Amino acid sequence: MSPYENRYWWSNDGIRLHYRNYPGDSAKPPIVCLPGLTRNAREFDEVARRLSPDWRVIAVDLRGRGDSGYAKDPMTYVPLTYVQDVEGLLGELGVDRYIAFGSSLGGIVSMLLAGTGHARLAGVLLNDVGPDIMPQGLSRIRSYVGRSNTWPTWIHAARAVAEANGDVYPGFALEDWLAMAKRLYRLNSAGRIVLDYDMKIAEPFRVPGNEAGPDMWRALDVLKAVPTLIVRGDRSDVLSAATAARMAETLDAGEVVTIADVGHTPTLSEPEAIAGIDRLLARVAI
Repeated sequence: MSPYENRYWWSNDGIRLHYRNYPGDSAKPPIVCLPGLTRNAREFDEVARRLSPDWRVIAVDLRGRGDSGYAKDPMTYVPLTYVQDVEGLLGELGVDRYIAFGSSLGGIVSMLLAGTGHARLAGVLLNDVGPDIMPQGLSRIRSYVGRSNTWPTWIHAARAVAEANGDVYPGFALEDWLAMAKRLYRLNSAGRIVLDYDMKIAEPFRVPGNEAGPDMWRALDVLKAVPTLIVRGDRSDVLSAATAARMAETLDAGEVVTIADVGHTPTLSEPEAIAGIDRLLARVAI
């Protein structure tokens, strides 16, 4: 039996969007998981399986990813539109308090969501992202996003993922790369393995200034009193140690957890991340 249900909602501009609903304790605020730029709801499957059924977990496919529809206008692939989409889901579900888990782009969306209704946020996890993004990380992401490749088998796809990300996860074995490939890719109608996102998400991302949107330090400041966990890979080329430290200083209830020998982004299944998540959830007022 599947641990989750596939559910859908509609965006303001008529796109059918998808999320995985992992059932949990309805007396607690649900955990809303928001993935990275080229990722999807599958990114949080291991986290969701561990936390459910003690917590309800809602893992979102942002527009243009996974089982969500693709946008007709690629210029809607920007953080402020993702915020509107998530706000629509929260409104449809009648969620008045929730916890946001955001990885990379999903963390930017989480910070922006705070600006639209911080009183609803019971807690936040920001996975390897902050108000300042290191230029080398942006350059690396720009170099691969929107570049389409196809593979004949999952092993071929796994080897390609390993070649591109070996310095990010130096401890991964082949089985880890295979699991990651199955989160990033899908089987198309021709029987080929392809990336599971709309290649057009790269169009606005390549325009300077569209990576993070407005002043993100101001957005973070709105989270000042909200329990917040900042997870950083010590090999990260996106979130610097200095930015993570400044974030913790800005927040009254912020904690930084650094994952050794991992780059952008930690999987959140590392022992240090698991312990940090459990501490965060223990600090959330039910």
